[in-house]
Amino acid sequence: MFDHTKYQPFQTIDIKDRTWPNHVITEAPRWCSVDLRDGNQALIEPMSVEQKKKMFELLVSVGFKEIEVGFPAASAPDFNFVRGLIEEGKVPDDVTIQVLTQARPALIQRTFESLKGAKKAILHVYNSTSIVQREKVFKTDKAGIIDIAVAGATEVKRCAELAPETEWTFQYSPESFTGTEIDFAVEVCDAVSNVWKPTVERPIIFNLPSTVEVSTPNVYADQIEWFCRNIQNRDAIVVSLHTHNDRGCAVASAELAVMGGAQRVEGTLLGNGERTGNMDIVVMAMNLYGQGVDPGLDLHDMDKIVSVVRECTQIDVHPRQPYSGDLVFTAFSGSHQDAIKKCLDIYTEGETWEIAYLPIDPRDLGRTYQDVIRVNSQSGKGGIAYVLANKFGFELPRWLQIEFSRVVQQVTEVSGQEIKPDEIWDLFDQHYLNSDKVISLEDFSIEKSEGRETFNAKIEYFGKELTISGEGDGVLNAFVTGLKEAIKIDFEIMEYGEHALGQGADAEAVTYIQLKCEGQRYSGVAISKDIIASSLNAFMGAASQLLSEQRIAA
Repeated sequence: MFDHTKYQPFQTIDIKDRTWPNHVITEAPRWCSVDLRDGNQALIEPMSVEQKKKMFELLVSVGFKEIEVGFPAASAPDFNFVRGLIEEGKVPDDVTIQVLTQARPALIQRTFESLKGAKKAILHVYNSTSIVQREKVFKTDKAGIIDIAVAGATEVKRCAELAPETEWTFQYSPESFTGTEIDFAVEVCDAVSNVWKPTVERPIIFNLPSTVEVSTPNVYADQIEWFCRNIQNRDAIVVSLHTHNDRGCAVASAELAVMGGAQRVEGTLLGNGERTGNMDIVVMAMNLYGQGVDPGLDLHDMDKIVSVVRECTQIDVHPRQPYSGDLVFTAFSGSHQDAIKKCLDIYTEGETWEIAYLPIDPRDLGRTYQDVIRVNSQSGKGGIAYVLANKFGFELPRWLQIEFSRVVQQVTEVSGQEIKPDEIWDLFDQHYLNSDKVISLEDFSIEKSEGRETFNAKIEYFGKELTISGEGDGVLNAFVTGLKEAIKIDFEIMEYGEHALGQGADAEAVTYIQLKCEGQRYSGVAISKDIIASSLNAFMGAASQLLSEQRIAA
């Protein structure tokens, strides 16, 4: 049954001198949200009145100036919702509501009833024009389709003249535009235009929907450019897009079609719609934003947008959905994490954003850098170092990043799951800060003479008291010298690092030390408000690892 031969490739159009491939989008199109109409019709359980109100408020707060609020002639809930918006004064002065109706006189009249008293409204009328709809659904010819469109346009004009208190904008859609011969689509729209007689001052909207996505985005862009070139009275026409996502290319189709001359885009927040969905306005708007173009929408609180849409539609957002998913700014791969960390380490606020693997600053959408790097068995030293630095303030030197990453990887490989930041911290704490120590200071004194330090101490060494004395170029060096002489083990300090945890006079210091003995390396970490204490404790942590291993080997 899996037989590709029953399908035919979509026929391209002859437009040899197309210009859209050379164009770049430098400003946002006019946006129209259809969440409350097209999006609502696609739900298993349509929105309640309260959910519709919540969605409408969200759309207004995001900045939509044109919102399709329903199909009032199709159902009582839609009709009552539109009436409620108008009668309760819920529509801001700078927002125009849009309603949809088929090009049938009775439905058009009912639609105008729903809009009584509106300050501004877009009356959106449509009829299907595609070959398959003409031949197999309506069983009519081209002339019959034009008659339906003209009759609908005439009734829209008549009803609008009876309600001059409203500022009307007329919109016509040749439904299934992409399945309609391009020259016939222009012919139908010209016939509608001849009824409405638009002017530059009072333009009309021709919405050209990819009702079912049937071709690659470049073909849709060709169709839009051809339409824009051949439609009559182009200066008085706003060309609008309404792309669906059957082939997964709704955003790409809309972007290329804007390059082809379209001025307006209809879609839904997060792409909800029939079948595979409508064009995702968040994605297209953020695509512009990431190119330095003002999208004209405020998407800074993405978590709120996702929460409201999820509540109203009862549809989850995929964690990898562009911009809005929970994991879109998250890296698990070790190489990705390392690159992100290195870029963020040298990024300065106010600079051009150039961070590997992060085309958008997560903070612009209300996310934090804590969401960027998460750790599992695929992660490397960079991700673990990032977590410890950003959440806990520890700037691990590279040698310690490498060592500790092995500790974390062993745990994640056994569990097969992501490890949370607090769990990483617990491992770090157990392995270094609060690891079992076989050597500890009981009492000590420091004497200075001619730039040298003498360190005298009593230490606990495997549960026994041991007295040591050493001289060196500093307290730590003197301690190491005395310990070597007392226990007769030769080792050297290979790495040493320290930094403050926080700021101010009360900030603690953290010290990192690595010892080498007989080709093996041992690490210690310690925290203290006193830098000397921090250094000594870090050394004893590393020395305890070394001595424990030596005793086991013996």
